[in-house]
Amino acid sequence: MNEIYKTDTLIAEDIDSYLETHQHKTMLRFITCGSVDDGKSTLIGRLLYDSKMIFEDQLATLESDSKRMGTQGENIDFALLVDGLAAEREQGITIDVAYRFFATEKRKFIVADTPGHEQYTRNMVTGASTADLAVILIDARKGVLTQTRRHSYLAHLIGIRHIVLAVNKMDLVGYDRAVFDRIVADYRAFADSIGIVEFTAIPISGLAGDNIATPSAAMAWHDGPTLLAHLETVELDQSADQRKPFRLPVQWVNRPNLDFRGFAGTIAAGQVHPGDEVRVLPSGKTSTVARIVTLEGDQDIAVAGQAVTLCLSDEIDCSRGQVIAAAKSPVEVADQFEATVIWMDEDEMVAGRAYWLKIGTQTVSATVAQPKYQVNVNTMEHLAAKTLDLNAIGVATITTDRDIPFAPYTESRDLGGFILIDKMTNRTVGAGLIHFALRRAQNIHWQATDISRSHHADMKNQQPMVLWMTGLSGSGKSTIANLVEKKLARMNRHTFLLDGDNVRHGLNKDLGFTDADRVENIRRVGEVAKLMTDAGLIVITAFISPFRSEREMVRGMMQPGEFIEIFIDTPLEEAEKRDVKGLYAKARAGQLKNFTGIDSPYEAPEAPQITIDTTRMNAEEAAELIVRTLLP
Repeated sequence: MNEIYKTDTLIAEDIDSYLETHQHKTMLRFITCGSVDDGKSTLIGRLLYDSKMIFEDQLATLESDSKRMGTQGENIDFALLVDGLAAEREQGITIDVAYRFFATEKRKFIVADTPGHEQYTRNMVTGASTADLAVILIDARKGVLTQTRRHSYLAHLIGIRHIVLAVNKMDLVGYDRAVFDRIVADYRAFADSIGIVEFTAIPISGLAGDNIATPSAAMAWHDGPTLLAHLETVELDQSADQRKPFRLPVQWVNRPNLDFRGFAGTIAAGQVHPGDEVRVLPSGKTSTVARIVTLEGDQDIAVAGQAVTLCLSDEIDCSRGQVIAAAKSPVEVADQFEATVIWMDEDEMVAGRAYWLKIGTQTVSATVAQPKYQVNVNTMEHLAAKTLDLNAIGVATITTDRDIPFAPYTESRDLGGFILIDKMTNRTVGAGLIHFALRRAQNIHWQATDISRSHHADMKNQQPMVLWMTGLSGSGKSTIANLVEKKLARMNRHTFLLDGDNVRHGLNKDLGFTDADRVENIRRVGEVAKLMTDAGLIVITAFISPFRSEREMVRGMMQPGEFIEIFIDTPLEEAEKRDVKGLYAKARAGQLKNFTGIDSPYEAPEAPQITIDTTRMNAEEAAELIVRTLLP
């Protein structure tokens, strides 16, 4: 209480001195995690209350409620605070990640409170991504659980090197040292298996306040620090990033007038001075730093963590997503990587599907290959896996649609960590950590040729395009596609027809009909269609292509305006009546699995360029409409 009194006195007598002292305190960001009902909210409430540095509005609310209820004292105030935290969670406010700020005389803190439910493991990853320390809570009655292992593995994987094992609810096991020692021994065996070299174990009771801010009389056998004392004194090397080679991911190009051109962003690592030679990646162009501009004016030095604008001596091309790095120690550039992937979505990962990959300040299109293996978080065993489902952790190859600058995650969180975003829903579905670039990505280079795609098109006197017909089996795609090609041939157009069944006799005969195989089927067809448009052809395709994301993937392969999506719109009941190949009958009888429309979904186009309703027109009329629309 004396320290609190001194603080209150300093605030009252010299607010400027207090603010100056507060401003220069070190900052510790930490996360609390563990299983369900292990007491995270109670612990955070106790830390907030015992630190005596709760936000003023929280204190005012507590005092008001205490007076209203006719009670005074620590117990009721703490109970009200914890009830408030619990109420927030019940209302869904903290289902993502709740960040709280508090401070003591020695340090400032930001704590990330994440839900313990297994389905919200993705939220734990979000909180851990910026944390320096993890408090792993264990209910003394339950011991080490699967979620304990998962959170510990993820914390270590993400790069958190300070681990606190907080064995909570010791009051409910009679403060029994044997219980504590047994849990610590179990956890140590697991920690050793995943590479956690050391951790600090503290027996606590968040509800009773034992070993939170003051030593517990009931656990005199514990000779280690209290939790708050450890948080205040754990050593942080906050200058480590400044000693690394210089890296600045460019967030935007700042050009307020014709006489000023700067590249703005937050320095991820190292330091920079005017006159330093730098390299822009992935282009590899070099220049020197002419000015370092900040809100406070020009600076002679800037270090990791600072937001700056760099002006270069030369007019070189540089845009958002590129990286300005030390010329003699540049980051790597590649388009294929091995990475650990943490899957965060309820829909399983589909190997080969295109997702948005956000790394640093850049967003690119990327695909994830079938995992090399999945990690069993209980045993650390490597398991064979064709995909990753919710909370699964695996190692896989990532391929991006262009070269990107990166650094291994062990060297840089900013340039080695990424998230995956579903292109259709914009949901964050995964997170990943780059290990290294694949050697084949460094050894394979694009070979320039002298005859361009425009030359091929000019020779044929036509605009290359892909007429992508999609619809249910039996909708009439192949029939209409054949008629369209015949009409174009009579007009002396150079065409080629890619039919779904025909392609599966050769190029794709190794693929089945699982979601992953369907994605790979369309990816291969898209690549072939792209080559054919490069040759100047009009490509006509007839594929069910049930997923919007894969149709958009193919669209992204083509030049703007060259992908024409044609929806052959036939209701399921009508397609099933036709059943020319007898496939619907087999699917209904259970003899044909993963059949589109029966036990595998079809995602109709949302904005096709052409829609053909085969219940209103025949195949000849549909083909005529398509040709007339494209070549009026």
